[in-house]
Amino acid sequence: MAVRTPLYNNNGNLQDMTTAMVTNLVNQTIYQYSLLPGTALSVVNSGGTLGNLFDTRLQAGVSSSGVSSYPSESATAEPGVVTFTYGKINQVKAAFTPTADTGRTWPVYRTAANEIQSMTLQDVKDTFLHPAIDSLVSGSTTTAQGGTYFISTSLSVAGATIMSSTPVFSDTRANVSAYTAGGIPESLDQPSTITNYYLHVCNGANSTYTPPMFLTASHDIQEYSSASWGSLIQEWIRYTAAQSTDGYQINYSYTSGTNRGSGMGDTRLNGSGNYQQRFINANDYRAQEFPNGTAIGINTYYLKISKI
Repeated sequence: MAVRTPLYNNNGNLQDMTTAMVTNLVNQTIYQYSLLPGTALSVVNSGGTLGNLFDTRLQAGVSSSGVSSYPSESATAEPGVVTFTYGKINQVKAAFTPTADTGRTWPVYRTAANEIQSMTLQDVKDTFLHPAIDSLVSGSTTTAQGGTYFISTSLSVAGATIMSSTPVFSDTRANVSAYTAGGIPESLDQPSTITNYYLHVCNGANSTYTPPMFLTASHDIQEYSSASWGSLIQEWIRYTAAQSTDGYQINYSYTSGTNRGSGMGDTRLNGSGNYQQRFINANDYRAQEFPNGTAIGINTYYLKISKI
């Protein structure tokens, strides 16, 4: 590992950057990533590449009827479990070829022998790119994670942008108040939504930084413009996040990594059935079992971020 100290122009003098200056360059790298993430998530109708999540709830049993008496509880269908599938998060990793290292592409630093030398791509990874990725994949959801994603139960979160007003997961349960004896035969599935979960992306924050110096083709030492440095470091942080082969590729899943935002809970009523009767006439006795019980947790899903 070779973390370098870039040089900067201090009123015409080449000086080593301070640790704070290098940190500012890492922060700018994160900001550039937030403008165009290399590993991007979106909300789709179905078939998202992250796979499926499952919401379950009880529904009423099928009603029964008798011509001379009510069907017994044992002869009446029990409430059943229905399952709904959510495959709404899709992951895409950018595929492109970034600017090649010519030997003078990257900032210069002062060697132990007091010589001016260009950083290698590995130096740039160790000094800027990998520290930026480490910040991006943490469990926090601040501007230091700009361009990465998390789950919230809110449509609006300060410091973030919602990806879609369509929930990526909904926890539903049987609406027990919707079932009445007077309505037998009731519709089997009468749900209520308990919680919706939405995908958000962290906003970035532009930061003040001192541009480093580089060697031109004619071996002059020149300061990067903000535009040229921003474009170059954005290419490489995007490429690292999307295509890194040295363990710094950003990846999202439901199975491994650091939790990002709210857990998406599937809850369900745990009752064995609320047996109800309805008298229509001397030849029509009806019965049906409705969902009942206390809500219990069935599963909790998390959006997770990791380096691979």
